[in-house]
Amino acid sequence: MTPAEQSVLDRIDEELLVRVTCQLLQATGQNPPGEEAATVAVLAAAGRELGLDVVTTTVEPGRDNVSITLAGGNGPGLLILGHTDVVPVGDGWTVDPYGAVVKDGRVYGRGASDMKGGLAAALVAQAALRGVGLSGPVELAAVVDEEETGKGIRSYVAGGPRAFAGCITAEPTDLQTIIAARGDSYLRVAIHGRACHAGNPDDGANAIYGAAAVVAEIERLHAELAADPHPLLGPATWSVGQINGGTGGSIVPAECVIVADRRLLPGESPAAVLDDLRARVAALRLEDRGLSVDLEMPMEMPAFETPADADLVRVVEAARVDAGGPDLPLAGWTAACDGGYVARDLAVPVVVLGPGSVTTQAHRANESVPVADLITAARTYTLTALRLLS
Repeated sequence: MTPAEQSVLDRIDEELLVRVTCQLLQATGQNPPGEEAATVAVLAAAGRELGLDVVTTTVEPGRDNVSITLAGGNGPGLLILGHTDVVPVGDGWTVDPYGAVVKDGRVYGRGASDMKGGLAAALVAQAALRGVGLSGPVELAAVVDEEETGKGIRSYVAGGPRAFAGCITAEPTDLQTIIAARGDSYLRVAIHGRACHAGNPDDGANAIYGAAAVVAEIERLHAELAADPHPLLGPATWSVGQINGGTGGSIVPAECVIVADRRLLPGESPAAVLDDLRARVAALRLEDRGLSVDLEMPMEMPAFETPADADLVRVVEAARVDAGGPDLPLAGWTAACDGGYVARDLAVPVVVLGPGSVTTQAHRANESVPVADLITAARTYTLTALRLLS
């Protein structure tokens, strides 16, 4: 690390970092139902107070994306990507989920790891970089609806091409550099039959029986995928997460709905996945039982993979090590994130790196993030910008 780089790192304000993290945690942001507005307001106010350029863009009423930009030269910039929504609080908490308690070197609250800590680290990194002659801008894009259907990121990438040398998605990775992540999709299968009295079930068409056949087919598909794993991500997967049908034990059910999760590998087309399931369901010939089927994919989040020798990976990994990050190898991530949209739709190389843990903290009671992780993340983002935009 050069003396000039160290002088910029010395500007990282640890007190500000913890304070912004706590302010973000004290805001709401549960999704569903989509309460990001308070978090967006806190983040935007902090950006303006730091003299950064803040722009909000409405995705739908009451739900704004926010972009906070540190200006630079006319060259390609660095995008730091995050989201402002959190999963619902749920049960089992022994601390106030919106209290932002700081205890034993950790900050507690819903979203501490996933991913308000990452947002705070990115903002403080931008503040440390003020006045440095970077060749391009550093933008923090904080979008809505990542935890549900991706409305925020889809709106962001629909804004057209942007000149970025790379993107860091600040999701919680235990400060490990992630160069590939699985995508995700939800598939909804609605089976339509004909109701009748259960005393004469052959007079109807049992939608639950049809759903059972579809579930068995999905289970077979999952087993087939296991034979072709990705070297970093493992195989693509299927999982049936919901099934709902029938109105009572004495009535042959006329309707049954299945919702399945299909994890995607880099290069897989969500449309092809939908077409494949449609063909497999058609082969079941449910119409011979008097049933019909509607199939749709209400959500899809693309996978991505960035080559290990890409400039972005090289710079981020060196910055992470020099910032004091843990001794961890480049890796893949079985979770999905909005970075896949940036890679696919904007053709920008992407890595995932952030404070906290997706496996031990995210989506759990008593969620927390280590203060030390916040500092290391902010240092990593700062060094990456200095070196990538030199």
